[in-house]
Amino acid sequence: MNTEHLVRTFIEYFEERGHRRITGSTLLPPPGDPVLFTTSGMHPLTPYLEGLAHPQGRRLVNVQRCLRTTDLDEVGDSTHLTVFEMLGTWSLGDYEGSLSLGWAYDLLTEGLGVDPGLLHATVYGGDDRIGPDTDSLQLWQERGVPVELTVEDNWWSNGPVGPCGPDSEIFLWSGEGPPRSTPTRDDRWVEVWNHVMMRHRRLEDGSLVPLPQRNIDTGLGLERLVSLLQGRSSVFECDLFDPWRRLVPAVWPLDEPSFRLVCDHLRSAVVVLGDGVRPASTGQGYVLRRLVRRLLTVLWRDDPSRSLGDLPDELVPHTLDHFRQPVEPGDVRRELLAEEGRFARLLQRGRQVLSRPRFRGPLTDDDFHYLHDTHGLPRELVTSLREE
Repeated sequence: MNTEHLVRTFIEYFEERGHRRITGSTLLPPPGDPVLFTTSGMHPLTPYLEGLAHPQGRRLVNVQRCLRTTDLDEVGDSTHLTVFEMLGTWSLGDYEGSLSLGWAYDLLTEGLGVDPGLLHATVYGGDDRIGPDTDSLQLWQERGVPVELTVEDNWWSNGPVGPCGPDSEIFLWSGEGPPRSTPTRDDRWVEVWNHVMMRHRRLEDGSLVPLPQRNIDTGLGLERLVSLLQGRSSVFECDLFDPWRRLVPAVWPLDEPSFRLVCDHLRSAVVVLGDGVRPASTGQGYVLRRLVRRLLTVLWRDDPSRSLGDLPDELVPHTLDHFRQPVEPGDVRRELLAEEGRFARLLQRGRQVLSRPRFRGPLTDDDFHYLHDTHGLPRELVTSLREE
């Protein structure tokens, strides 16, 4: 099953159950939102989770592209991407969690052919404020799926304040041989689908108050699930990355960790540029700049002559087409090359500055502040240049 087939199957399954497909938003949150990028499928729907009537009804389904900077240091493992897609469903004050979980189980096992014996669930075990999620526990027990009870791992929120609630997460075994242990004790259990019982709002003082309606918010990681369905060992081996695996090694021979980081950051930079962001020293533009400069640092580590100008032509339009971004590929390539040029000039200046006698010994915080404020050299870049 390829990615497009999975998306189509998911959408049609929930449309048959009364859900209306809504268009996913860009990576850019609405004005006034404190976060830089859309981080989850529910993010654009926050007003409707808080009680506003959605124009397309109370049962919704969509595909939402997301970006999480918190995962940057984990990119390169088998499950994390900086930009990814989330398949999502919502009940805005309509049905409850047990119905949602039952549909998920049936879709995975009957619609997608997942062996029920490879599934494990986690459920909120309760604390001194909110009791255990007995409805989800009962559902999984009736289906014969093993369950692990947790507290912090099964409470979901999109930030320090706002809608939140207990969740039940569905894991799929990715290891060889029969499943072992539990999701919190063995990372071969890969989380693929999260069902949040979005019933509460956390206030600034940490207290919880009921939302005007009891919602269900689910998110299924597209790249994670399709890689498992295809029997691949990582998200970087699913069909979405087939063109990257076919074309990149011929241009830039890289070891596997470097290949994953370069492909992830380049693909993410293309999507961010496709949503209208441009490199800058702050905000969204700084995230884009950091992505480009991190991948260039890896490329140049072994061969300083490498250039983004050598990127195979097919990869930029392939990425823009997949994420449904009507942007000229040539414009994206020009922005990438311009940022590459700025970074090359910054590195040259940085080496010259750091060669001065003042900076040959251990650096103090005042030195780092001076290098940043006067010469535009971030601490992480200074550290990298001194290790050359």
